[in-house]
Amino acid sequence: MEMRLSNLRSLVDDKSAGSEMLELIRELFPICRSITGNGLRESIARLGEFLPLITHEVATGTKVFDWTVPKEWNIRDAYIKDDTGRRVVDFQQNNLHVVNYSAPVTARMSLSELKPHLHSLPQRPDWIPYRTSYYSESWGFCLSQRDLERLSDTEYEVVIDSTLHDGSLTYGECILPGRIDDEFLISVHICHPSLCNDNLSGVAVAASLAQVLATTSHRYTYRFLFVPGTIGPIVWLFRNQEAVQHVKHGLVLACVGDRGSINYKRSRHLSADIDRAVEHVLRTKGAPFEVRDFSPYGYDERQYCSPGFNLPVGSFRRTPHGEYPEYHTSADNLELVSASCLADSLITLLEVIDLIESDLRFLNLSPMGEPQLGRRGLFPLVGGKAAKAEQLALLWVLNLSDSANSVLDIAERSGLPFDQIRGAIEALTAGGLLERTPR
Repeated sequence: MEMRLSNLRSLVDDKSAGSEMLELIRELFPICRSITGNGLRESIARLGEFLPLITHEVATGTKVFDWTVPKEWNIRDAYIKDDTGRRVVDFQQNNLHVVNYSAPVTARMSLSELKPHLHSLPQRPDWIPYRTSYYSESWGFCLSQRDLERLSDTEYEVVIDSTLHDGSLTYGECILPGRIDDEFLISVHICHPSLCNDNLSGVAVAASLAQVLATTSHRYTYRFLFVPGTIGPIVWLFRNQEAVQHVKHGLVLACVGDRGSINYKRSRHLSADIDRAVEHVLRTKGAPFEVRDFSPYGYDERQYCSPGFNLPVGSFRRTPHGEYPEYHTSADNLELVSASCLADSLITLLEVIDLIESDLRFLNLSPMGEPQLGRRGLFPLVGGKAAKAEQLALLWVLNLSDSANSVLDIAERSGLPFDQIRGAIEALTAGGLLERTPR
């Protein structure tokens, strides 16, 4: 009986997938998101229009380990007006102009009184920085250095029309049941406002992954989390302390749309199956890449990898956060991300999932010496590079299929791309030389 291994990659057209992800980013870009509030809800609701998403609301004041769910923040408008009534800083033009989570303000003040509340980037005079004040009640504005230098020494009207009140924290969860209860966790932060690579690229790629997996049969159960950064994973972990035992593989996605090469940060385990699978796929793709060891600084992998949970969750990104100049500025816009790089991230992740899904064990049914492949139509009749690679894949699979080695073991030992290992397993199974064994 022929054995078919997972091949999700074949279901996706790179060009159309990249364009669709870019369009989703373009749609979500204007929304002013934060770690709580209506912008976060609106973004999650949009994903729920095409994903089977469960929306959770967790009340302000809820204790979650060492943290407390903060007040809900919403904003309607914000501006600084000069003495002529002109808005010199305007939230309606760019939502990065307000320090995210700023407390409400209505005041008149001099430039000297205002300046301590103004943030700019002298080294990047045309960019607006992104700043937050999540857990300490304060307020402020962000503007370009050029605009800051244009401010005259006069009185200004300062308004931040925002609210901080008891409400709730929102997060989205998409669960795609598999044939087993063991889970593959994919988590993205969805709390930043108009930032394309750091935030929306991960959201778009995760949503596309979920769409592909929702249309197929798969071994693992897939759990997608669309959460506000830091506090979101902590809330989820607190509420799912029993469920986490099912998480066998996991990835945090962020900064996956820029033009840099793929950069992977290993889980705290350093050599978990997810770490090995990502590294194998990257090593055999033929494109530049980098793999780094785990560190407790970064995105939400540091919550999943905290010592009390120590889940096998790595961080998948292109240029890591803070290592591209546009990071956390208004230059992290639609021009920074590309459809082709989004598609490349998606395809690479599908190849990783294919390998994890296919990581089974097999038994060589003719182990006493090398079986005769020619009479079974398995030995290439015509030579050449491709034929030699196919032959090597057949021989590696036969040699290591002793019930002790998994598909991932064979891929690593042989150094051959998973596509070739998959083809060899399917051919040998169809030829009666291989059978799957219990894991």
